[in-house]
Amino acid sequence: MAIMIDGAFFLKRFPVVFPSKDARDPEVVAETVFRMAISHLKPKNPNAKRSDLYRIFFYDCPPLTKRLHTPIEKKAINFEKSDEAIFRNALHLNLTKRRKVALRLGHLNDKNANWSLRPRVMQDLIKNRRKWEELADHDFVYTAKQTGVDMRIGVDITQLSQKRLIDQVVLVAGDSDFVPAAKLARREGVDFILDPMWNHIHPDLHTHIDGLRSMTRNPEMVANEAEAQKQVVDDLDIE
Repeated sequence: MAIMIDGAFFLKRFPVVFPSKDARDPEVVAETVFRMAISHLKPKNPNAKRSDLYRIFFYDCPPLTKRLHTPIEKKAINFEKSDEAIFRNALHLNLTKRRKVALRLGHLNDKNANWSLRPRVMQDLIKNRRKWEELADHDFVYTAKQTGVDMRIGVDITQLSQKRLIDQVVLVAGDSDFVPAAKLARREGVDFILDPMWNHIHPDLHTHIDGLRSMTRNPEMVANEAEAQKQVVDDLDIE
């Protein structure tokens, strides 16, 4: 079994499915990546044989390291020393030290990167809840699209499938960019499993995979349990 994890997607879903864990601690995140991946080796049927691990692939991009100025106050920023860059670099280093983990890095397209308004701020402007002259630096976010990550996932799936190095793939992702690679893998006889970490997927994606399996607890169930527990406590709190 090869387990392939879209790093950007995993980090986005992390606080949703692991609310009790520190999403900004690189060691905690790296350990969670490893444990969640390994959990896929255990079959649902207790009498079935445990899968053998080929490798865990983690796909991500190095953080931004450029210097620029904020859009409103024109303050100098060095992204290389930002909290995000420090976290990302520490996470990548931690993952490379783990057995059977391969780090695959694309890159950020910083040539087309720019400052953009946060969606909620844009909505406030459209609905006249705020004015342009009231905007501050924290209302903007610097965005740079990652490139090369989807290509690396597709290439790895293709090569491993055609060389018969694996017979099963688990992909942790949430979009449909993997469909061409999934089709090829399935034609080669590879069992293709999608782990969307309980993220809702389009129904059409079911026709391109062999199974859907999220290994974490369903965050909706956890929320319902927490609400139910709170209700029990409230009911007992009677004067």
